[in-house]
Amino acid sequence: MPRPRTTSNPEILDAVIRVVSRVGPARLTLADVAAEAGLAAPTLLQRFGSKRGLLLEVARQGAEQLPEQFDRARQAQASPLEALLHALAAVGAMLQTPEEVSNHLAFLQMDLNDPEFHAFALEHAVAMREEIAALLHEAIAAGELSGCDAENLARTVQTAYNGALVTWAIFREGRLDVWIRGEVDEVLAPYARVG
Repeated sequence: MPRPRTTSNPEILDAVIRVVSRVGPARLTLADVAAEAGLAAPTLLQRFGSKRGLLLEVARQGAEQLPEQFDRARQAQASPLEALLHALAAVGAMLQTPEEVSNHLAFLQMDLNDPEFHAFALEHAVAMREEIAALLHEAIAAGELSGCDAENLARTVQTAYNGALVTWAIFREGRLDVWIRGEVDEVLAPYARVG
Protein backbone atom coordinates (compact mmCIF):
# COMPACT_ATOMS: atom_id res chain seq x y z
CA MET A 1 0.00 0.00 0.00
CA PRO A 2 1.52 3.39 -0.99
CA ARG A 3 2.17 5.92 1.71
CA PRO A 4 -0.20 8.89 1.73
CA ARG A 5 1.19 12.15 0.38
CA THR A 6 2.09 14.47 3.21
CA THR A 7 2.72 17.48 0.99
CA SER A 8 0.31 18.26 -1.85
CA ASN A 9 1.43 19.21 -5.32
CA PRO A 10 0.07 22.78 -4.91
CA GLU A 11 2.13 23.12 -1.72
CA ILE A 12 5.21 21.89 -3.58
CA LEU A 13 4.60 24.35 -6.42
CA ASP A 14 4.27 27.18 -3.89
CA ALA A 15 7.64 26.08 -2.51
CA VAL A 16 9.09 26.21 -6.03
CA ILE A 17 7.86 29.78 -6.43
CA ARG A 18 9.50 30.78 -3.14
CA VAL A 19 12.79 29.21 -4.23
CA VAL A 20 12.57 30.89 -7.65
CA SER A 21 12.09 34.21 -5.83
CA ARG A 22 15.36 33.64 -3.99
CA VAL A 23 17.59 32.10 -6.66
CA GLY A 24 15.82 32.14 -10.04
CA PRO A 25 14.91 29.14 -12.18
CA ALA A 26 18.43 28.47 -13.51
CA ARG A 27 20.03 28.12 -10.07
CA LEU A 28 17.07 26.29 -8.52
CA THR A 29 17.83 22.71 -7.51
CA LEU A 30 15.53 19.87 -6.56
CA ALA A 31 17.34 19.79 -3.21
CA ASP A 32 16.42 23.46 -2.62
CA VAL A 33 12.77 22.79 -3.41
CA ALA A 34 12.72 19.61 -1.33
CA ALA A 35 14.12 21.46 1.68
CA GLU A 36 11.59 24.29 1.22
CA ALA A 37 8.69 21.83 0.91
CA GLY A 38 9.88 19.50 3.68
CA LEU A 39 10.35 16.54 1.33
CA ALA A 40 13.14 14.37 -0.03
CA ALA A 41 14.45 15.25 -3.50
CA PRO A 42 13.61 11.74 -4.84
CA THR A 43 9.96 12.46 -4.02
CA LEU A 44 10.08 15.42 -6.40
CA LEU A 45 11.62 13.26 -9.10
CA GLN A 46 8.92 10.67 -8.58
CA ARG A 47 6.11 13.23 -8.89
CA PHE A 48 7.50 15.56 -11.58
CA GLY A 49 10.23 13.58 -13.35
CA SER A 50 12.88 16.30 -13.43
CA LYS A 51 13.63 19.92 -12.61
CA ARG A 52 12.28 20.83 -16.04
CA GLY A 53 9.09 18.89 -15.34
CA LEU A 54 8.71 20.71 -12.04
CA LEU A 55 9.20 24.14 -13.66
CA LEU A 56 6.79 23.28 -16.48
CA GLU A 57 4.19 22.36 -13.86
CA VAL A 58 4.70 25.76 -12.21
CA ALA A 59 4.18 27.44 -15.60
CA ARG A 60 1.05 25.37 -16.29
CA GLN A 61 -0.39 26.14 -12.87
CA GLY A 62 0.27 29.87 -13.30
CA ALA A 63 -1.71 29.93 -16.52
CA GLU A 64 -4.55 27.88 -15.02
CA GLN A 65 -4.87 29.84 -11.79
CA LEU A 66 -4.99 33.33 -13.27
CA PRO A 67 -8.82 33.42 -13.57
CA GLU A 68 -9.06 32.46 -9.89
CA GLN A 69 -6.86 35.43 -8.98
CA PHE A 70 -9.20 37.79 -10.81
CA ASP A 71 -12.29 36.12 -9.32
CA ARG A 72 -10.87 36.65 -5.81
CA ALA A 73 -10.34 40.32 -6.65
CA ARG A 74 -13.95 40.62 -7.83
CA GLN A 75 -15.17 39.10 -4.57
CA ALA A 76 -12.98 41.41 -2.48
CA GLN A 77 -13.88 44.64 -4.30
CA ALA A 78 -17.30 46.03 -5.19
CA SER A 79 -15.88 48.28 -7.91
CA PRO A 80 -14.70 46.62 -11.15
CA LEU A 81 -11.85 49.14 -11.42
CA GLU A 82 -10.75 48.42 -7.86
CA ALA A 83 -10.96 44.70 -8.58
CA LEU A 84 -8.70 45.21 -11.60
CA LEU A 85 -6.14 47.19 -9.63
CA HIS A 86 -6.34 44.69 -6.78
CA ALA A 87 -5.76 41.71 -9.09
CA LEU A 88 -2.80 43.30 -10.85
CA ALA A 89 -1.20 44.55 -7.65
CA ALA A 90 -1.52 41.11 -6.03
CA VAL A 91 1.58 39.91 -7.88
CA GLY A 92 3.44 42.98 -6.68
CA ALA A 93 2.50 42.19 -3.11
CA MET A 94 4.30 38.83 -3.42
CA LEU A 95 7.56 40.30 -4.74
CA GLN A 96 9.46 42.44 -2.27
CA THR A 97 12.83 43.16 -3.88
CA PRO A 98 14.24 43.94 -7.33
CA GLU A 99 16.21 40.69 -7.09
CA GLU A 100 12.97 38.73 -6.68
CA VAL A 101 11.51 40.47 -9.74
CA SER A 102 14.67 39.63 -11.68
CA ASN A 103 14.51 36.00 -10.61
CA HIS A 104 10.90 35.72 -11.75
CA LEU A 105 11.61 37.54 -15.01
CA ALA A 106 14.28 34.90 -15.68
CA PHE A 107 11.35 32.62 -16.51
CA LEU A 108 10.82 34.87 -19.52
CA GLN A 109 14.04 33.56 -21.07
CA MET A 110 12.65 30.04 -20.93
CA ASP A 111 9.27 31.27 -22.15
CA LEU A 112 10.81 32.86 -25.24
CA ASN A 113 13.31 30.12 -26.07
CA ASP A 114 11.50 26.89 -25.22
CA PRO A 115 8.29 25.96 -27.08
CA GLU A 116 6.74 24.11 -24.12
CA PHE A 117 7.29 27.03 -21.75
CA HIS A 118 6.16 29.47 -24.44
CA ALA A 119 2.84 27.66 -24.81
CA PHE A 120 2.09 28.24 -21.12
CA ALA A 121 3.36 31.84 -21.25
CA LEU A 122 1.08 32.57 -24.19
CA GLU A 123 -1.86 30.91 -22.43
CA HIS A 124 -1.16 33.07 -19.35
CA ALA A 125 -0.85 36.27 -21.41
CA VAL A 126 -4.08 35.61 -23.32
CA ALA A 127 -5.94 34.78 -20.09
CA MET A 128 -4.62 37.94 -18.45
CA ARG A 129 -5.73 40.12 -21.35
CA GLU A 130 -9.17 38.48 -21.30
CA GLU A 131 -9.53 39.00 -17.54
CA ILE A 132 -8.45 42.64 -17.81
CA ALA A 133 -10.88 43.22 -20.69
CA ALA A 134 -13.73 41.58 -18.76
CA LEU A 135 -13.19 43.89 -15.79
CA LEU A 136 -12.93 46.91 -18.09
CA HIS A 137 -16.26 45.93 -19.71
CA GLU A 138 -17.72 45.65 -16.19
CA ALA A 139 -16.29 49.08 -15.30
CA ILE A 140 -17.88 50.61 -18.42
CA ALA A 141 -21.24 48.99 -17.59
CA ALA A 142 -20.96 50.30 -14.01
CA GLY A 143 -20.30 53.83 -15.26
CA GLU A 144 -16.72 53.92 -13.93
CA LEU A 145 -15.16 54.33 -17.39
CA SER A 146 -16.32 55.97 -20.59
CA GLY A 147 -14.97 56.88 -24.01
CA CYS A 148 -12.85 53.77 -24.41
CA ASP A 149 -12.78 50.43 -26.15
CA ALA A 150 -12.31 47.77 -23.48
CA GLU A 151 -10.43 45.35 -25.75
CA ASN A 152 -7.88 47.94 -26.90
CA LEU A 153 -7.52 49.40 -23.44
CA ALA A 154 -6.92 45.91 -22.01
CA ARG A 155 -3.87 45.56 -24.25
CA THR A 156 -2.51 48.90 -23.01
CA VAL A 157 -3.20 48.04 -19.36
CA GLN A 158 -1.43 44.70 -19.76
CA THR A 159 1.56 46.45 -21.31
CA ALA A 160 1.64 49.00 -18.48
CA TYR A 161 1.48 46.21 -15.92
CA ASN A 162 4.35 44.28 -17.50
CA GLY A 163 6.39 47.45 -17.90
CA ALA A 164 5.75 48.39 -14.28
CA LEU A 165 7.44 45.19 -13.12
CA VAL A 166 10.63 46.14 -14.93
CA THR A 167 10.63 49.88 -14.25
CA TRP A 168 10.04 49.38 -10.52
CA ALA A 169 13.02 47.01 -10.39
CA ILE A 170 15.12 49.74 -12.04
CA PHE A 171 13.88 52.81 -10.13
CA ARG A 172 13.36 50.96 -6.81
CA GLU A 173 10.94 53.52 -5.41
CA GLY A 174 8.36 52.40 -2.86
CA ARG A 175 6.60 49.04 -3.01
CA LEU A 176 5.96 47.14 -6.23
CA ASP A 177 2.22 46.72 -5.65
CA VAL A 178 1.83 50.49 -5.17
CA TRP A 179 3.97 51.14 -8.27
CA ILE A 180 1.82 48.81 -10.38
CA ARG A 181 -1.39 50.47 -9.19
CA GLY A 182 0.04 53.90 -9.99
CA GLU A 183 1.09 52.96 -13.52
CA VAL A 184 -2.23 51.29 -14.34
CA ASP A 185 -4.16 54.18 -12.74
CA GLU A 186 -2.31 56.58 -15.04
CA VAL A 187 -3.40 54.59 -18.10
CA LEU A 188 -7.02 54.49 -16.93
CA ALA A 189 -7.26 58.11 -15.73
CA PRO A 190 -8.33 59.66 -19.08
CA TYR A 191 -11.34 57.31 -19.19
CA ALA A 192 -12.39 57.48 -15.54
CA ARG A 193 -15.73 59.12 -14.84
CA VAL A 194 -15.58 61.49 -11.91
CA GLY A 195 -18.42 61.53 -9.37
